[in-house]
Amino acid sequence: MSTVVKTRLIKIGNSQGIRIPKLLLEQSRIVEEVELKLERNQIVVCAVHPARRHWEDAFKAMGERGDDGLLDGEVAVSTSWDEEEWEW
Repeated sequence: MSTVVKTRLIKIGNSQGIRIPKLLLEQSRIVEEVELKLERNQIVVCAVHPARRHWEDAFKAMGERGDDGLLDGEVAVSTSWDEEEWEW
């Protein structure tokens, strides 16, 4: 069952906005940033997820499969930049 709340548009500078009730924010887990999408004449408001969401799980799975090796082999090729410019 979905929650439906009626609200009004409010003027914010040259734009318009809406106030989202606390109940809807809590249920949607929207905290700070949102994405707005236009779908079939509806504005859909979605929580923004971090760009690297689920990466940690993916890296763990790669390690378990043994798929986390270097692409260019075990021996790294040094360049003159590595020898002359790099500081530890």
